[in-house]
Amino acid sequence: MIKKDLGLGLVIGVAVGLLVQPILTNIGATPAMATRLAVFAAFLILGPLGVFVGYQLGKIKSVLYQFTKFAAVGTLNTLINLGVLNLLIAMTGIASGYGYSWFVLIGFLLATTNSFIWNKLWTFGDTSGVQTKQTLAFYALTAVGAVINVGVASFIVNGLPSPGFPAAVWANVGGLVGVAASFLWNFLGYKFFVFKKKPEAPGT
Repeated sequence: MIKKDLGLGLVIGVAVGLLVQPILTNIGATPAMATRLAVFAAFLILGPLGVFVGYQLGKIKSVLYQFTKFAAVGTLNTLINLGVLNLLIAMTGIASGYGYSWFVLIGFLLATTNSFIWNKLWTFGDTSGVQTKQTLAFYALTAVGAVINVGVASFIVNGLPSPGFPAAVWANVGGLVGVAASFLWNFLGYKFFVFKKKPEAPGT
């Protein structure tokens, strides 16, 4: 199992390493190719390394390994969220206001779909197939997470003065804080309500 998990950690590392590139460009960093490759290599290593560390921690408390996998998936979701946000900002030039709030919501929903697949099959090991009740519970909890995410991000970008950051950078700060604000809510909701495993019958 650990070999499979390390492989999936590598996949996440590769995806994150690629998704971070357009974000770096959009916020005006425009790093040299050597820097881009170094960032990509760093995530390539951190993906499986994080899973391995979580596996070792799981020997002390099993939920820590589960939380590590959730965090790895959450990192991928965050980059999908911010990647879509930055793409839409680059396409429209809108980095604040109601348009920004809609962009955050679109990115959140796409990241959430990715989250459902990864967390169901990998983090919580639920192979029961797609169930209507479970899917509805997932998106109901996610709707609350979306309110937290979009609300916090919009408040930061539209309600607080930027400390001298360019608009695109401040938009990413808001998006990142919004993701962080909904992170714990999502983990607890998914673990105890959506992907909660049924107790095994005696003698099984």
